[in-house]
Amino acid sequence: MPYYVYRMTDSAAGFVKNLELLGTFDDYRSSKQFTKKTRSEMDGSVAAQIKVMFADNELSAEEQLQEKREKPITMEWEK
Repeated sequence: MPYYVYRMTDSAAGFVKNLELLGTFDDYRSSKQFTKKTRSEMDGSVAAQIKVMFADNELSAEEQLQEKREKPITMEWEK
């Protein structure tokens, strides 16, 4: 399964994330190096995230990135 690297930005409504495929890689090392390089070149004023997804295909990767995840609850002793 390949690794997909995406640039994610929030949409105006906030329900759907805008995804832009930046690259597809066969191994994790290459995708990690590309991601680090891309993040270091980003301007600090840009409100985008660079994410790596490991998935069967491009559609599956995009579906995983679009999932709404609940924030983890921090217990008192974890603070």
